[in-house]
Amino acid sequence: MNTAFLSVGTNMGDREAYLKLAIASLREMEGIQLVETSSIYETAPVGVTDQADFLNIVVRLATTLAPLELLAVCQRIEQELGRERTIRWGPRTADLDILLYNDDAIESETLSVPHPRMRERAFVLIPLTELAPECTDPVTGRQFRDEPAMQEGGVALWGSLEVGRL
Repeated sequence: MNTAFLSVGTNMGDREAYLKLAIASLREMEGIQLVETSSIYETAPVGVTDQADFLNIVVRLATTLAPLELLAVCQRIEQELGRERTIRWGPRTADLDILLYNDDAIESETLSVPHPRMRERAFVLIPLTELAPECTDPVTGRQFRDEPAMQEGGVALWGSLEVGRL
């Protein structure tokens, strides 16, 4: 069984409902066991700033899926939840990114793990380190909690998901 961490974010419509739908979709997938979810954090948008704030969580999965299979599942869930890729870093109903897959470093045309920008994003690092405080970057060997982005602020605890027992 493999361990993967995913970032899930949304800033359109009923944001909490979209997080719950993404979690429910992950739970329904063969080869995926949802282990735990972080608290929900609210953050200002990055890149295109003229849009609504995001709600973000990180989830830990146990999976038998290979990394590219997991990526396909994430993209299918995004599509099922109505994501349209019209503006890079624009508004979205659901954004599911693979942050980590075991301690693997993966570089392909379609997938980079660890996620290439996660070290720069407090809205990813804070919920990740909530779930795995000792987690280290498989490329640098540094603990994610020591990344400078952890000190940037702009990430507010919003609440927790009431999605039933994991």
